[in-house]
Amino acid sequence: MIVYLSGPMQREKEITDLLARKDQAAIAMIYDYYAAALYGTILRIVQSEAVAEDVLQDTLLKVWRYADRYDSRQGRLFTWLINIARNTAIDAYRSKSYRQQSENQSLEFAVNHEAQQKNTDSIGLNELLGKLDEKHKELIELAYFKGYTQAEISEFLELPLGTVKTRMRSALQALRVMFEDSEVSSGGNQAALLLVFPIVAYWERETQKWKE
Repeated sequence: MIVYLSGPMQREKEITDLLARKDQAAIAMIYDYYAAALYGTILRIVQSEAVAEDVLQDTLLKVWRYADRYDSRQGRLFTWLINIARNTAIDAYRSKSYRQQSENQSLEFAVNHEAQQKNTDSIGLNELLGKLDEKHKELIELAYFKGYTQAEISEFLELPLGTVKTRMRSALQALRVMFEDSEVSSGGNQAALLLVFPIVAYWERETQKWKE
């Protein structure tokens, strides 16, 4: 019998221990505690509920398959989970089969788009990101949720590469402030904050690369 411990850090340790033993209860716990957040990020990328559900299943399979690759010394379990979900969703979004499906379902997407936005809003991520300057929000959408490189962003926005790098650094600072302010606020949405944390960590890594 599994005893569910209180607190996110204790919960992560319990899941990590189960993964290390290849105990399938780990996947059940991941689904119970993190599926909504993972699904929200995936849906924001693929913009299709049917595809998002498939990608979520693929994500859980990868978590199970690569469980031995997680190292708690390298970061939190949720950050590792969200990175797998994000990368799997971006791969699906860029695949040929996805493009063909998107062309066939363009009308369906238009009809269901509002409902999809409400699903994402249910974890509060849109509300938090909506506090950012529009140009910062746009960079986050392209870089984090669509997987664009800095060169691709420069080309897409028709901006000099140096301008993109400068805006990236400004976006990181804005994210940090938003995260810190929301974290200490008594009314902060903890589920949304859980999603913002990996974005901040990702942004810090990328801005270090872009300094070169």
